[in-house]
Amino acid sequence: MSLRLFETHLRRYLQFLKIERRLSTHTISAYERDLVRFFDFLQSIDANEIGDLQTQHLKDYQQWLSTIGLGESSIARNLASTRGFLQYLAQENLLPANVDIQFQPARLGLRLPKALSVNETIKLVEVLSTSEEILDMRDYALVEFLYSTGARVSEAVSLDLSQINFEESAVLLRGKGQKARLVPLGTKAKAALERYLVRSRPQLIKNATSIVFLNRSGRNLSRNSAFNIIHRVAKLSKTQGAVSPHTLRHCFATHLLDGGADLRVVQELLGHQSIATTQIYTKVSLEKIKETYALTHPRAR
Repeated sequence: MSLRLFETHLRRYLQFLKIERRLSTHTISAYERDLVRFFDFLQSIDANEIGDLQTQHLKDYQQWLSTIGLGESSIARNLASTRGFLQYLAQENLLPANVDIQFQPARLGLRLPKALSVNETIKLVEVLSTSEEILDMRDYALVEFLYSTGARVSEAVSLDLSQINFEESAVLLRGKGQKARLVPLGTKAKAALERYLVRSRPQLIKNATSIVFLNRSGRNLSRNSAFNIIHRVAKLSKTQGAVSPHTLRHCFATHLLDGGADLRVVQELLGHQSIATTQIYTKVSLEKIKETYALTHPRAR
């Protein structure tokens, strides 16, 4: 599907949702974001025409959504949006007849976060620690910051200089609904940030801005760029499996609980409104407990 054709059919489909389905503006905007993401994926695999689309592409798309760090509910919504659009194309006789669009959406339910071990995490975090390259200093500061604070990627890319208190070794994070929380800033992350702010950021900045993390053009670092940075760092450190900014948030929580941190403290640090959301990490730590028990208790084996 060429870019022009995609835009034409998307515009018609969104009008259909508005007029025939009477969906809200907010819902239609969500559909549009999801479908633009789907088209970006098709372009990445060179499926640029409607006739190129195959059933396998839909299965690959579902897997790709997982690798870019989306949660199961977001994946389910993306697939539902895509399936609705493909059904629309099929009704317009624009879709190849052999494409099966009834692919299974992501199954919702309890999903344990996949956290790296402490050694794996340190290896990943430190892979750029000695580089003198401008962008490497930025990327190292970002990775240290994410692991040190457990920040969401949205909180990291929107971080303002005024939110960092170097004297108190703390950072004020603004989470969902702009709810603020104060989080300690570890020694390593503090040093990495200071190094970046003194030696790297001044060479990136083009116009006056107080946002901490900047791209090579001097503008605010985007979420997608942050994901790409983490993917690159994971590749350089030879970390196995899919790694995203959210992986470092998982590591932050899991390693704290493994080290004996109180669940309520971890809840506050993560910015979770409900303790139930944080409790999922206790199940991860339980696996660590079982492993330790099996290795050390004389009657375990």
